[in-house]
Amino acid sequence: MFQIWPSLISADLLDLKTVMNRLNNQSYGWHIDIMDNHFVPNLTWGAQFVNAIAKASPKPLWIHLMIESPERFLERLDIPKNSYITFHVETDSDINMTIKAIKDHGWQASLAINPETKVDAIAPYAHKIDQILIMSVHPGFSGQSFITDTLHKIELIKDELKRENVIIPLAIDGGINRENIRTVARLGITQYAIAAGIFGASDPAHELDYLKRLLKSAPL
Repeated sequence: MFQIWPSLISADLLDLKTVMNRLNNQSYGWHIDIMDNHFVPNLTWGAQFVNAIAKASPKPLWIHLMIESPERFLERLDIPKNSYITFHVETDSDINMTIKAIKDHGWQASLAINPETKVDAIAPYAHKIDQILIMSVHPGFSGQSFITDTLHKIELIKDELKRENVIIPLAIDGGINRENIRTVARLGITQYAIAAGIFGASDPAHELDYLKRLLKSAPL
């Protein structure tokens, strides 16, 4: 089943509750980018903001930690148990320890891989995680264009998972819009974090609905 998670980094933050209410029926859940201005050159929100979103919506959350010490962020979260926590394989933290900490909280553990990182970096952890997030832009800024080499990388990751005999969802984040979503879907991506591709439209709710219809019509 395809899932689209609107990424709130591109939403109207001064009217966020209204935005979420308008998209609530069409959204699978909410994707929230956490940046620390160290791991990536940008700064967003803290745990208090994330917890406020969790209280305001019954939907699951997908927390994307683009930070240097992801394990330190977990203790301050109060979010639904069916939420995803993504952190980067490129981080200097103890990846196995962070995966365990996420699962100990009852959340789903996800590893992100940057465009320039080789796919074998993620292989040692494939049996331990619940999702792989493929970055199709360089992390840190919303509104970037889709990196077309990502299409080949998706195939490489699928081959790696097959060798490891692992079946987990593949997700994508970065530059996804109505022009490329069907192409990506044909490669087996089922979970989508979409920011500007939704909130850059004049009517985000209509655009989300249109993207969902494109996914339904994408031949697999």
